[in-house]
Order: sequence, then C-alpha cells, then structure tokens
Amino acid sequence: MAPKHPTAAVLLCEVVMEILSWIPAKPVTRLKLVCKSWNSIISHPHFAKLHLHRSPKNSILLITRTPPFPEKERKQGLVLSSVESFIQNPSSTLDAQENRRSLHVEDCVVGSCNGLVCVSHSLFHPNNDNFDIWFRLWNPLIGFISGNSPSPCLRVNGHDAFGFGYDESSDSYKVVIASRDYSSGTVTAQVYSFRGSSWKRVNSFPAFPFFDDNGHFIGGTLNWLGLRNPHGGDDYDWDAVTLDMLMIVSFDLKSDTNKQILLPKGIDEIPREEPSLEVSGNSLYLLHDYKNTHFIAWQMKEFGDENSWTQLLKISFDHLGVEMLLLPELIFENGNIFMFMGRHCFEEVFYDRRDNSVKRVNINNLDFDAFDYVESLIQPF
Repeated sequence: MAPKHPTAAVLLCEVVMEILSWIPAKPVTRLKLVCKSWNSIISHPHFAKLHLHRSPKNSILLITRTPPFPEKERKQGLVLSSVESFIQNPSSTLDAQENRRSLHVEDCVVGSCNGLVCVSHSLFHPNNDNFDIWFRLWNPLIGFISGNSPSPCLRVNGHDAFGFGYDESSDSYKVVIASRDYSSGTVTAQVYSFRGSSWKRVNSFPAFPFFDDNGHFIGGTLNWLGLRNPHGGDDYDWDAVTLDMLMIVSFDLKSDTNKQILLPKGIDEIPREEPSLEVSGNSLYLLHDYKNTHFIAWQMKEFGDENSWTQLLKISFDHLGVEMLLLPELIFENGNIFMFMGRHCFEEVFYDRRDNSVKRVNINNLDFDAFDYVESLIQPF
C-alpha cells in the first residue's frame, strides 16, 4: 500500500529511485511497465543522470559494414557488445542480430558520449571536394533520435576533422568541425550545440588535426593530434615533418577555446609513421612505432598534467605477431588490453600487458570501427 503521509511517500520514492539506479540500463527500461510511479521515476531526467553516473563502463559500440560489393547489398549497422564478449569471439559478436541497430549507408558515427551516438549524414557534390553535412543524436538503447531536429546543414570539404562531446557546465552536447584554409594556412573551428540553432565560428587552431581521426573526448575536451604549419596540403610528406611540428590540440567545450598539450618528454625523435591518440577509461594515450621494430604506448595518467605522461608499454612487433608500423585499433580495460590487426586483414591480435599474453583471432569478412560506449537512459532536449 502507498503511504498516506506525504513525507513517507517522498522517502519511499527516494528509496525506490536509489535501488533502481543500480540496475543495468536495459533491464531498468522494462521496469517502467511495473507501475505509473516507477515509470515516472525512470523517465525523469534526474534519474537518467544518476543512473549514468552509476553505470559500469564495460561496453563498446561497434560500427560494422558488410563487404561493399555488390553495392546493392551493402549494409551498415551498430552492434552493442561487452568488451569480454567481443574479445572472446569477435566474429560472433559482429554477426549477432539481437544487439544490432541499422544505419543508413551514408551515415557515419562521429563519436559516442554518455550513451548518445552522434551520427552525421552527408550529401556529396560530385563536381568538387565539398559536401553538405547534418548531425543528429541517437540513443540506441531507448530508441531516441533527434531526427526531427538535426543540426543545420553545413558545407565542408573532405579533409575536415570532426569531434563530439559533452559540456557539463551547460548540459549540452556539441559537435566541433576543424577546417583548414589552404590559401592562408589557418585552421578554424565551428561548433554546434544541440541546445542551439546555428553553428558558431571560434578561434583558430594552432595546428591542423589529422583529418582521418575523430576528436577524442575526455575531461570536457576534444583532443586531436595534428601538425603545425605542414608543408603542402593533406598529402604532406611525413619524412619532412619535424618533432616540433607535432602537437596535441585540446579544445575546451565549456569555453570554446583551445590549448596545446605537449608530447611526452621521452620522445626524442619523430616516429617513422604518423602516431595516434586514443582514450581509454579516464586516460589519454599517445601511440607510435619505434624504429620500425617496436610499439610504444604513453599514458597521461592525470589528464591536462603534461608531467604525468608515462611510458606504459614498449613491445616488439615480432612478439605481437603484427605487421611493422601498425598501431592498435582499440584499447580496452583502462589500458590493459590492446587490439592490433594481424598479419592478414581478417586477423585480430589481442595483447594483454598484465600477463604479456598474445591472442590471435580470425574475423570473418567484415570491416568495422569501434567506439567506447556505455548504455544509458539519457534523452536530451
């Protein structure tokens, strides 16, 4: 029976909210059917944020594509999977239908944050290198999609850098696009908040991010690895790049400003190939090869503190059984497990630094990318 005293009713509601907030996201959505009061509690934005805060960060978001030929059969979709399931059997995970969500073939996932997926949709112009682009938010778990209110259309070129993240100060999700003007050499950024109605141009970037890498969200910032004043266009010669040209650009989503993050002091020569950034857990990672023989991973243990860079791993390509100059595709378990492409295109190699073990797994004829993801009840707007 429901308590008759108002104070008792409030206390009961708080107790129920406390208990429900510890239940995993998928089961708790079914509990909305128990009664009206539970439906009201679970549907409230405050509960969604409380639940997100207590959710385990043990899922990844996989973007899968079937082989592109014949084109009429090409499909694209998202598969939600635990890290453990994916490592144990990647092919079965990618082929699973029960956790698959469909995507349009022209859609592209820009990033994932707080259970929301930022999806771009592009319309290419065949006569030039430009295309029109829109962005929308999607929560695959609860089916929420901002399709009726996407971002305003923006014309960009095929070499822009994208990023998606969350500004806690304004409780808003934002998309950032960095574009380079080849005539002047400057890099400008445009920001769109899904709480707003238009794009906002902000200050120039000190370097141009590698255009094939989405911004990495951590600590309220988006981070790219980029080059300061590269010679030529996007087809610059990496052999001409010097160490002082390489830098990390960190864009603060609260202030819409950027700053430079210095590379680890232990890097005393330019890597043979372009390094990469990754985020796993609450840490930023810088990954690069060493003299075509070893893979090195640096971890910034305290984000924003350049003195906290630590060399986490240095391991030979021979031990991993991977091709030379190949950086990891994913980092799991707070920097403990690294996934590399093996010696052929359908082999994945998992390295666990905790016991120095190497596991090789064959994957069926599937092309995929992956993002960190946590199931949530978040529904903005």
